[in-house]
Amino acid sequence: MLREYHKWHSPHLNRDMELIVFGHSGARVIVFPTSEGRFFDWENRKMHEALQQHLDNGWIQLYCVDSVDSESWFNRHVNATDRARRHLQYQDYIIYEVLPFTQTKNDNSFVIATGCSFGAYHSMSIALRFPWHFNRALGMSGVYDVREWTDGYMDDVIAQGSPCEFLRGLHNHEHIEKIKQLELIIPIGNDDPLFGNNRWFSDLLWEKGIWHAFREWNGFAHDWPQWYEMIQLYIGGAD
Repeated sequence: MLREYHKWHSPHLNRDMELIVFGHSGARVIVFPTSEGRFFDWENRKMHEALQQHLDNGWIQLYCVDSVDSESWFNRHVNATDRARRHLQYQDYIIYEVLPFTQTKNDNSFVIATGCSFGAYHSMSIALRFPWHFNRALGMSGVYDVREWTDGYMDDVIAQGSPCEFLRGLHNHEHIEKIKQLELIIPIGNDDPLFGNNRWFSDLLWEKGIWHAFREWNGFAHDWPQWYEMIQLYIGGAD
């Protein structure tokens, strides 16, 4: 399969950012790494091999992006609000740099955000804030409340990057209607400590009238072997 490495200096983050592209055409899939992960995590874990048929047939194209988690939510050297601001800058990098770059490679209009664990958080967080840029978000074993990384503190800036809090405060009809057009898929193990948070996230979506696919897996299901199965099962939709 086609593999390309790219690097450029991001004006939104004021630092160099790297990514890997797999595949030659199809739906554009933005792949977020796990917590404090790197752009090569999925390649190292052979997650792209789970999608070999999709990639070879030109059904999807993966864009495995880098993270700045160590500069945002995991940066204990700055206050919680500044951590959130760095995260929002990262989302601007994805929206205003990565997505336009993907269009230069591939003009397919269907865009998917996906990731595992903290990568699932990134997928849902950005899809909810910018639903007009995405068609599907697949969050595998995700966390959708950032209070663990803010010592329980919440304000309007942090809420922008905390999916559960973002939904609670969202009352803009046009924005909610746009989210309703997304295909949201939320697989989670019923023994995963994050299961309760996923249930809450699902309940908040239903309260806003937002249809989604909540998929309960048996056991912990919070590791690469299960994510390997999940990505094969759900990349094409909620079934």
